[in-house]
Amino acid sequence: MNAFTPQLGLGFAEARPVALGTSLRAPLKPAQGPAIPVGRIQLVQLRFQSLLTARMRILFIAVIFTAVAAAALLRITWLGFAGSAPTQSSLADRLLPPRGEITDRNGAPLARAFPAYALWYDPDAMGDGGKPLVGEPSEIAAKLAAIFPDMDEAETARKLASGRGGYLRRRVLPEDANRVFELGEIALQFPQEPDRHYPQGSLAAHVLGYVVEQQGGKIGMEEVLEERLSDPTLRANPVALSIDVRVQGALEDELRRGMLATDALGAAGIVLDVDTGEIMAMASLPEFDPNVVGADGAPNVFNRATNGLYELGSTFKPLTVAAAIDAGVVRNLGRDWDATTVEVGNRRIRDLKPKGDTLNVPQALVYSSNTVTARVADKLGTERLQQMLVDLNMDQRPFIELPARGKPLWPQNPDNRHTNMVIGYGHSLAVTPLHLANAYAAMVNGGIWRPATLHKLDSADVPRGKRVFKASTSARMRQMLRMISIYGTGRSADAPGFRVGGKTGSAEKPGKGGYSQRKIISTFAAAFPMDRPRFVVVAMIDEPRGTVASSFQRTAAFNAAPVVGRLVPRIGPMLGVRPDAKRDVDISDLRYLVEKDK
Repeated sequence: MNAFTPQLGLGFAEARPVALGTSLRAPLKPAQGPAIPVGRIQLVQLRFQSLLTARMRILFIAVIFTAVAAAALLRITWLGFAGSAPTQSSLADRLLPPRGEITDRNGAPLARAFPAYALWYDPDAMGDGGKPLVGEPSEIAAKLAAIFPDMDEAETARKLASGRGGYLRRRVLPEDANRVFELGEIALQFPQEPDRHYPQGSLAAHVLGYVVEQQGGKIGMEEVLEERLSDPTLRANPVALSIDVRVQGALEDELRRGMLATDALGAAGIVLDVDTGEIMAMASLPEFDPNVVGADGAPNVFNRATNGLYELGSTFKPLTVAAAIDAGVVRNLGRDWDATTVEVGNRRIRDLKPKGDTLNVPQALVYSSNTVTARVADKLGTERLQQMLVDLNMDQRPFIELPARGKPLWPQNPDNRHTNMVIGYGHSLAVTPLHLANAYAAMVNGGIWRPATLHKLDSADVPRGKRVFKASTSARMRQMLRMISIYGTGRSADAPGFRVGGKTGSAEKPGKGGYSQRKIISTFAAAFPMDRPRFVVVAMIDEPRGTVASSFQRTAAFNAAPVVGRLVPRIGPMLGVRPDAKRDVDISDLRYLVEKDK
């Protein structure tokens, strides 16, 4: 058996035989033999260098891989300790909108947030430095206008040609986004963003207001409830307002009908619960659509119901009479008062349509006598009349949650005798329609004034209010308000079975150089049913014109009162008041005072 041992040198030595029995641990001697060829030496060297290169490459790759792994590990560690925490969203975050919902008192949605699409123009979307659009800007604008008919084609073309990115449209429906996508323009993109939607459109716009992105709610309850609606812990629970969307729709419909029929400048209306102060409906026309409001705001945001200040004319006469009854100035309703022209210095107070030289108080209200009311106010005196107005909070902004609240305009010298007289029948003092609604509620509900509210109230949350009129005075006023609707200027508001009672008011608007005979405010303030008042209704028409629909008359009896006459039968059943021709307030002890001249 042969054994082999290597030959030390540049290569490997030839194998030589070893004698049997020789120890392998014995020192080896250099083999003696023929010389190794040079070519073979070079081949061995080349193989060694190739092996060394391969080992170096493997080592280099291992170092690179280790470095990348170390960098990734360091990045993960940094994100865990120094970077932002990963965004976590709970099930509630995924299911609930970013802003709370607003509903009416019955749960009907008025405002809600939802994820929506927008149409955004990105001129750098192509990324090649060339034209941002495949087609011409004018052609693309025309195609977009075909998808969105209300889009301004020329303005859109200008934006596309400008080369500047920006919104082309907000609130894009998914089906419309698909149609735009089919145009094949990469620069037209559809970012998804939260949006505020008003399912009822322009209904109750002045109550709700609107939301501007990154600015929050504006002008209405959206502004008032900003913190509440944005609170992550509360947005799951909708906020219920006091308004009834059905009553709101009927009020706006009838006001719009009255405004258009008389070619008026505007209109306002309120339906108020006399026992709680809750506003069932509030409207100001012309309205706006909160769904299409942009960062520049909206037109027609002025709220005539809470912010408009008007001299509301003869609607103040029942308040003056109520204060006089309370003070004992009017004790005998059958007493005849002088109804001739009142002269105070060089000023005169006349009746628009005189009904004789003398009138009793019920007649004065039925026929809307300025002269008798002025004399009652004069007898009452400035201190007691003003105290009644202060008790009704007519010296302060109306009590309501909305930010738009007008501060009443009092005359410079309310203690002047003539001024006191004209205040008694609704001139020289400008208040809002909401002031009037609150005052009438106190006059018919037993004498208790309560602040108005747009929040739905539980019975335990209804404020106690403050007494302004005696309960007996309130009962008398219910009788006389009902008589106005039966015999007087409010007859066009007398809805059969609903026992409406109220007072008209037609006042010239003040302007430069005095009052304008061509511009008036027509108002009807009413309550129903008068045997047990539940709701006050105020309808105001701003600058009505005499038209065929109003028998060419501009006074409240021909425009504001008919609005209430049509409205009450619509909203009564919605509010739990059903017509009943067998019931009415008892006016038997006063009827003869008005009917004696008929």
